[in-house]
Amino acid sequence: MKKLRVKEKIGLHPVMMLLILCFVVIILSGILSFFNVQATYSKVSSITGDYEVTTEAVKSLFSLSGLKYIFTSTVANFANLAVLSNLIIILIGIGIMVKSGFLKTVIILLTKKAKKTTVTLFLVLICIIASIVGDLSYVVLVPLSALLFLYGKRSPIIGIITSFAALTCGSGISLFLTSVDSSLITMTLTNAHIINGDYAIGQFSFILIMFLLIVVLSVIITNISEGYIAKKVPKYEFPEEDVEEELVLTKKKMRGLVFSLGAGLIYLLIFIYNIIPGLPFSGNLLDYSQTLYIDKLFSYDSFFSNGFVFVVAVLFVILGLAYGIGAKTINNNKEFIDALGHSLNGIGKILVMIFAVSIFINIFKESNIGNVIAAAFANMISTSNFGGLPLLIFLFLATVISSLFLPNALNSWSIFSSTVPALMQVGVSPEFSQLVYRLGGSVAIGLTPVFVYFIVYLAFMETYNQSNKPVTMLEAVKYQMPFALVSLLTFLVVIVVWYIAGIPLGIGAGVAL
Repeated sequence: MKKLRVKEKIGLHPVMMLLILCFVVIILSGILSFFNVQATYSKVSSITGDYEVTTEAVKSLFSLSGLKYIFTSTVANFANLAVLSNLIIILIGIGIMVKSGFLKTVIILLTKKAKKTTVTLFLVLICIIASIVGDLSYVVLVPLSALLFLYGKRSPIIGIITSFAALTCGSGISLFLTSVDSSLITMTLTNAHIINGDYAIGQFSFILIMFLLIVVLSVIITNISEGYIAKKVPKYEFPEEDVEEELVLTKKKMRGLVFSLGAGLIYLLIFIYNIIPGLPFSGNLLDYSQTLYIDKLFSYDSFFSNGFVFVVAVLFVILGLAYGIGAKTINNNKEFIDALGHSLNGIGKILVMIFAVSIFINIFKESNIGNVIAAAFANMISTSNFGGLPLLIFLFLATVISSLFLPNALNSWSIFSSTVPALMQVGVSPEFSQLVYRLGGSVAIGLTPVFVYFIVYLAFMETYNQSNKPVTMLEAVKYQMPFALVSLLTFLVVIVVWYIAGIPLGIGAGVAL
């Protein structure tokens, strides 16, 4: 008798899902545009300081002009996608650290006697603090987190899920103002000056609540990762040589560590000296057209902002090469060049996924659906009759939902900042309004493919996937859902408690006017 073969059900590959979503958005934009779906809200002009009525309408791509736009913009949009170039450059740096043995030696030395929970907590804390450098932290920390867990004899999938959750849920949390926060404050004050022309926000207005949120969120994400995610991910099968190998710190490896750490320290000292203002010949890498130090460091035209990924990649190359020379794992220029390309081996699938997401995001952005949703919520908040706390909760939940469709903080706040005057009229300070918005925007961006760095998370999940089935988009979202839900509840509790108790947000800033 013939044995019946049962075909294994394979889920929809992320690339196929993204292409389907492209067609859905095209058709949906045509339908919504046909019914003239739009939203109107009152926006304060940054030039005149007066209210101006702004209308956001859905733009149809289900038309000849829409199809022309898609075909003419796809190549340029893919080529100019920051995540593509940044990821490739960082992988070049990571490749030589891996191939030379530097990364494996350092990680094993640092983690072999540490508890699993301690390593995870350290990773989460680093990811949350990394919000100060903005979205660039995703292309650095997601691949490194996978290697941190891999060399720690744990599934790299856990590291990828955990780091992405910490990066997204902690994206609105920082002890010090980031360049994004500085831009948000400018928009906040533009709207606040409608009510009070002399209103000002300080650099340390959020420091107290941010310190608490960093600690609380770090503990929460660590517990979810260790108590839930670690039990849910598939078992990872390590190669036999990795299972049997134990780190022996030979003289060559010790010399390699001394070389690499010495070279890396010199590089960092030179770089740090050039971002410190006021010292002899220092501060050469700052943008002096800006006022605040954080803007001098991270403004859009600054050296640091435009060159950060390359700065990090050069550091990685120096560490890997110096270790390779000292440990004799890199003996000639051919081995050096081969090491640079090590992490780019098999990158084809990642490139295809990034290409697919670039098409989807380009189409979705052009449809203007995200802006219409945000504008509709902003109008409802501004015209509602709610009191202070209900209005804040409404803003928080509206931001959570809107961030699924408009995850860019600056674009979203350019619309939601119009709610600041309405909140001030019920006694809520502009600082607290902005904080609530930032927390709401952090909750859900890890759940949406509209967020461009979601593809980095998805791509590395697939890179370390040992199953014959692809990691589907739904599966990737399911892993992030517990973090998003618990973060939502945590932030909501903090907002309510802070508002009722009237605790200061930081230096010179409170929840009420």
